[in-house]
Amino acid sequence: MKNDRFLRALARQPVDRVPVWLMRQAGRYLPEYRATRERAGSFLALAKNPEFACEVTLQPLARFPLDAAILFSDILTIPDAFGLGLHFIDGEGPRFARRIESASDVANLPEANVVEALSYVSDAVSLIRKELNDSVPLIGFSGAPWTLFCYMLEGGGSTHYHRAKRFMLDEAKAAHQLLNKLADAVIEYLIMQAKAGAQVLMLFDSWAGLLAAPHYFEFCERYLRKIVHAIKADPASANLPLIVFAKGANLHLESLSMLGCDALGLDWTVPIGEARKLTGGRVALQGNLDPAVLYAAPDQIRSEVALLLEEATTAPGHIFNLGHGMNPDMLPEHAAVVVDAVHSYSAAQRARTSLA
Repeated sequence: MKNDRFLRALARQPVDRVPVWLMRQAGRYLPEYRATRERAGSFLALAKNPEFACEVTLQPLARFPLDAAILFSDILTIPDAFGLGLHFIDGEGPRFARRIESASDVANLPEANVVEALSYVSDAVSLIRKELNDSVPLIGFSGAPWTLFCYMLEGGGSTHYHRAKRFMLDEAKAAHQLLNKLADAVIEYLIMQAKAGAQVLMLFDSWAGLLAAPHYFEFCERYLRKIVHAIKADPASANLPLIVFAKGANLHLESLSMLGCDALGLDWTVPIGEARKLTGGRVALQGNLDPAVLYAAPDQIRSEVALLLEEATTAPGHIFNLGHGMNPDMLPEHAAVVVDAVHSYSAAQRARTSLA
């Protein structure tokens, strides 16, 4: 591996400078991405074509000296594999032709043959690994069960997620049945990506923060735990670093740090110093610049990056990232400022520490 800085940080080993990658680093803020999507014809046509997915995965690495690549895909591939008819509406995001409305819908949900239905993902992973030529590690990922559950009950995005919460409360048995189906599919999906060549795996639980504490542990974290244990038990994935990003679940960082994963992603609402105390050195931490900082002037961006790195200190086990993803109207030049600021400031920070 020509650049193993990301892998070393995940293992909580010393690094010469803090590694950095950006959630949604391949996306609509890049003009080259928009050109490739135009050629593909639609988002799904782009994501389901391994050559196109490889092309857009590599685009940000051609622009910025990032320390990791992340597979270009979508977190809703698994519900699509269950036959719910995923499609995207411009300006509105993902929608399903059919949504889960009743316990009988869960009981009648066809089994998802993940390896067959999502073979385009494993094909993309293999192609990207080949094209990366071990320049940086490749991250494979999946949406987590609770987040997938929310989309499947709502039929798309939502403001209040009242359908998902009502079903969770009124149809708890069916809710657990669906969450178990999803957890099993996620396990199969992540192991498939590991076999195809992913070197790091990540679970995105975007809506973990929606839940009150008792419901969080019953309907969210228990399935994260099931997945982590299965991934760490399978020979194909046991030795791969696993990152869990449970957005909004900052009150549960201590519990999350005991899942058995290697790193936790942080949103921007928790100070990284506080997160380090809560997690007790059990995991690496990834994050957690407020994405809105990228709308600021370059000098202010550099200042915010420096503040975060100072709080993170030079203790091993920090990967710099945003607290959520890049937005379509962000400037690529501002992303370049972030990456440069992380590398230059953290290298100087470590030099000062070694001289002290």
